[in-house]
Amino acid sequence: MDGTDLDVLAAGVTKAGGRQSYYTIRWLVDRDLVREGMRAYAYFRWLDDVVDVSATPRHQRLEFGSRQKSLMDRLYAGETPNGLRPEEELLVGLIRRERREHGGLGSYLRNMMAVMEFDARRRGRLITRAELDEYTRTLATAVMDGLSYFIGHDYSYPASPARYLAVTGAHVCHMLRDTVEDVQAGYYNIPRNVLEAARISPADVEAPAYREWVAGRVSLARKCFREGKRYILQLRHLRALVAGLAYCARFERVLDQIERDGFRLRADYRERRRVVRNDGRGLPRSLPRRASRLTGAR
Repeated sequence: MDGTDLDVLAAGVTKAGGRQSYYTIRWLVDRDLVREGMRAYAYFRWLDDVVDVSATPRHQRLEFGSRQKSLMDRLYAGETPNGLRPEEELLVGLIRRERREHGGLGSYLRNMMAVMEFDARRRGRLITRAELDEYTRTLATAVMDGLSYFIGHDYSYPASPARYLAVTGAHVCHMLRDTVEDVQAGYYNIPRNVLEAARISPADVEAPAYREWVAGRVSLARKCFREGKRYILQLRHLRALVAGLAYCARFERVLDQIERDGFRLRADYRERRRVVRNDGRGLPRSLPRRASRLTGAR
């Protein structure tokens, strides 16, 4: 496919995935990086969709993830692989046109690839608290560094430990929001030690021990959002400020609903149904799943 066809592919995938994500990229990303933003979204959505196919054997998911990691490494080494799929050509264009003096896109790609590889490995097994924390840290780094590349590329975001807190809170919230659906797909968003100590299964979301754990995660997400918004309000870049505050507000509404439900997780939340009405497809495929990859909205 030539460059125009790839741009059409990327825009189509992005718009089909969710109007909020499409218009975030269309209107808030730097004008000269809109095409790259859509290509980044489309590539990782495709990668995530392949990993998520329930009928795919584990070894094939792992092989696919390894192929994508190898492709990225080869591209950064200056190689020009042949026989690539159209979606893989999106990654080729991203890396070839990367403004490497910034560093944000490289961090986004490498950390997102690590997130995808972990998703491929963790399906069907319980995870530890350390794995969960690293998963969130990696995802938060990818998202924030990616946003700083695409929105306000020439703006120097303040250096601060709080830089990643809003996206950390969003991922904590996101995993709570998607827990019921993810359990059905074989992804367990609660640490093994919590389940073993209470002698419950990942599906026992009504259990007191499960709800107690959810309450702790909601408290953590709230704290991350409070401190993360203080960082966002320091930004002297309007589009970055708007994107950051809207990002927090969307997930804080989900936390409100979880609290109203007495920390009982459910399969659907109002903010998700609103997106279903908008684009007719819902969120399971609207962004690379569980991770909220580029904009933090699945």
